[in-house]
Amino acid sequence: MPISVAHASLLLPKRKLSTAVPREYVHKSALAEVLLTGWHQHTDDTFTVTAQWPRAHGYYQSDHGLFDPLLFAETVRQLFPLLSHVGYDVPFGHQLIWDKLDFELDPAALRVEGTPAELRLDITCEVVRRRGELSAMTLRVLAFRDDHRLGTASARFSCHSPAVYRRLRAGRTDPQPIPLPPPAPPQRTARDRYRDVVLSPTSDSAVWQLRTDVTHPVLFDHPVDHVPGMLLIEAARQAVHAAVYPWRGLLVGIETTFSRFAELDAPCWLETRGAPQQRTDQTRVDLVARQHGRDVFTGIATYAHCPAR
Repeated sequence: MPISVAHASLLLPKRKLSTAVPREYVHKSALAEVLLTGWHQHTDDTFTVTAQWPRAHGYYQSDHGLFDPLLFAETVRQLFPLLSHVGYDVPFGHQLIWDKLDFELDPAALRVEGTPAELRLDITCEVVRRRGELSAMTLRVLAFRDDHRLGTASARFSCHSPAVYRRLRAGRTDPQPIPLPPPAPPQRTARDRYRDVVLSPTSDSAVWQLRTDVTHPVLFDHPVDHVPGMLLIEAARQAVHAAVYPWRGLLVGIETTFSRFAELDAPCWLETRGAPQQRTDQTRVDLVARQHGRDVFTGIATYAHCPAR
């Protein structure tokens, strides 16, 4: 006799099904932006987290047949809230503030193939507690793709209760963003669409004004009261692209420090230094973002030449 759908399901072999972690655990509103798929805690301060990269992301697009390196940066960023909540019992509503992010990648492991990329991230946490609660944490990450080493990362952030965060922001929790300046040409910043350009040109070819489009569905997945860290990293990447234009390359490493909040209601300026005058196989470019005459973000980007399409 025919087997009903309900009974047929009982005859299927048991297996572990794949899914994404709850979006609340990675502080995302859109389910499509969740990259992490699971976690396992080995000891108090060591974890393994799995992730998947789609072959076609709405913003972090593949180029030269390689995954966008900033998918790795966003994957590491999502580790902050996940491990805070599931490993250290940080309540929802606490604010995580980036202090540092360093990473380096093997371009060979970024190649886009016939299926999404499956990642394993082995993580060791160095934790600072205050009155028994998580105050700050440094993550040491070793990443693999199909058992091949993808890269490494080190990131540090601090954790603040809602009351402490309100004091830190001192009345700046509802800023009015400044009008958007005109975007740079997309080809200068290795982008395909004007909306995805986060830099505006100035009279100095090494200095750019940051564009903070708070309606952007990926860079501003949910309302925030300051410039997101991933936007600053994307701006740094676009500035390096512009500095070495017209040759095209790949960001294979970056060392960054977030010194203070970048505000939405005042211009922010990004400057590149040390860009080569001619194409090289690999180069390092210094970056600094300033607002009100003070550094808010500094970095050193390592950029590798990619062959033509």
